[in-house]
Amino acid sequence: MSDLSKQRYRFSEAPIWNVQRQYYEEKGTEAWRNDQVPQYVTSNPMIAGAYAEMILGFLQDRMNQEDGADSVVYIVELGAGAGRLAYHVLQELCELRDYAGMELPPFQYIMTDLPMSNVVAWREHPALQSFITEGILDFARFDAVRDTELNLIVSGATLHPGDVKQPLIIIGNYFFDSIPQELIYVGDGSIYEADVYIEAPVQSANSLRPSEWLDQITLSYEHRREPKYEHLSYPYRSTIALYQEELEDSHILFPAAGLDCLERLSRLSEQGFLLITADKGDHLLDSWKFAEPPILTLHGSFSLTANYHAFQHVFEERGGEALFPSQHYKNLNVGCILSLNNPKQYAHTRLAYRRSIERFGPDEFFSLKEWVDVRLDHMGLQQIFSFWRLGGYDTEFFVQSTKRLSELLPDANDEEKQDLLSGIERMWSSYYVLAQRYDVALDAGLILFEMELYEHSKRYLEISVQQRYDEVPSTVYYCLAICCFELDLMEEAVQYLRELLELEPDHEEALALLDHFEPSTDLSM
Repeated sequence: MSDLSKQRYRFSEAPIWNVQRQYYEEKGTEAWRNDQVPQYVTSNPMIAGAYAEMILGFLQDRMNQEDGADSVVYIVELGAGAGRLAYHVLQELCELRDYAGMELPPFQYIMTDLPMSNVVAWREHPALQSFITEGILDFARFDAVRDTELNLIVSGATLHPGDVKQPLIIIGNYFFDSIPQELIYVGDGSIYEADVYIEAPVQSANSLRPSEWLDQITLSYEHRREPKYEHLSYPYRSTIALYQEELEDSHILFPAAGLDCLERLSRLSEQGFLLITADKGDHLLDSWKFAEPPILTLHGSFSLTANYHAFQHVFEERGGEALFPSQHYKNLNVGCILSLNNPKQYAHTRLAYRRSIERFGPDEFFSLKEWVDVRLDHMGLQQIFSFWRLGGYDTEFFVQSTKRLSELLPDANDEEKQDLLSGIERMWSSYYVLAQRYDVALDAGLILFEMELYEHSKRYLEISVQQRYDEVPSTVYYCLAICCFELDLMEEAVQYLRELLELEPDHEEALALLDHFEPSTDLSM
């Protein structure tokens, strides 16, 4: 007797999509813990800086238009997830605004996602409070396959269709590949629905965790003629007709739900939208020629390839302009679609895309990072500093580099030590705390301890102690004691030694130090 069942579904109606929703609703922001769901490539400071440049360009373009100076420009992020991208974009955008000192239209960033638990977590995150206070950040739960309005959490306002006076800016990273997609097959000049057979354990999906169920299923496909795609009433008929004409023996993921989501959001404003998006997605028609049936990429949830060609074709046919790199992407395709009246008027936006994406963008940066990762042990200080600056003083690269930095510190000159201190301070000022496997404050404190910058080291080591969920390593208490001795803070030093000895009663160095300073310190406790 078989322990498996096999059922047939339209691809966009298969249970994988409900399991996907269930995964994110159950996990909340924990889905991104230690990169279980990938987030670094689409939410690091480098890509956020590129997005901030494009948003600033758009604000400049609106400022130069007759009706663009006074009303709020809303920046709506779809599937904001852990919140890291929003934080870095806002921080960089505010820095650019303040540095330039130019007059811009008011703007507000709206973080959205399906799980309400994510919205609550963002609302309470310490790093986001200053933006909330300034009035440039709000939140909304948004179901991308159904909702037609945005109910804002902080202000209590609701954005209905027609309410927004400016064009929207919409951000969607790793988004369009993870919401339902149609699957069609092009063969012999005809369009077929590619139905999916799901072979799964007889146990109900409800009795397994979403990630467990996804890991145990097997997909296979069968084609059937589907006339609706060739009917003149189908809203994306011209795109389908192009596929009929140009493709053969090809499986096409068609983003009907993604396109519908953009159309519902666009109705909030009568002036269109600017879409900034990044994903594993192909915008070149040739990339879909002879495409095989899709394979789920599993990471707790799952993802597929996004069909950026369909987005490009649909909105350019309506008078918009789609910007994608002229070169082939390796890890991440970053696009910008101007679904606006007269897109050519948005020169600052288009130039920002050219500078920040086309010439050298997030995909090139991530490819370079992969190269650096395996060569880090052979890099010098200046090479490490240069890449760290290129990535916007990213915490992940710093944590990766601490071993090599420690090896190089004995030969570092005063200027290099000062640059390292400045980099750590800048990194910390833009650090968005996530539940990760590493302790940034601890790594910073230990590097600064090696540099004999005891006051700075003490600050970071104490932050590490306060934030630890598990037992504090004895090394931390020892370093804190030394910092306090060097800073002439004897009572604090003795207290840290006592904390250390509670963990390691036979720690020789701690016992010797305590014995040495005992005569000059009141130890009666």
